[in-house]
Amino acid sequence: MATKTRTMQAWIDARQRHGLSHAQVQMARELGMNPAKLGKIDNHDQEPWKMPLREYLEHLYLKRFGRPRPDSIMSIEDRLRLEGQKREARRAAPRQRAAEAP
Repeated sequence: MATKTRTMQAWIDARQRHGLSHAQVQMARELGMNPAKLGKIDNHDQEPWKMPLREYLEHLYLKRFGRPRPDSIMSIEDRLRLEGQKREARRAAPRQRAAEAP
């Protein structure tokens, strides 16, 4: 589980570093991008022919999925919190069944 948290932390850092919204981070994750490589894409100041990263993510998402934004947008923090709650519920279920059984 530590790998999952580390990966999500990389996305949180990338969101802050590149000024992305929660929706744009979710789009990049669904596109299968690597958060450590976003800096190579986000250098439109040095290379003027490149699109800004935010616009580029939206362009690629529209091109691949045919819609401008994901249907439901969830922040990484909320996603981690929800997964943690699900994990705790799965761990508690056998204990609860054992307590109910005679």
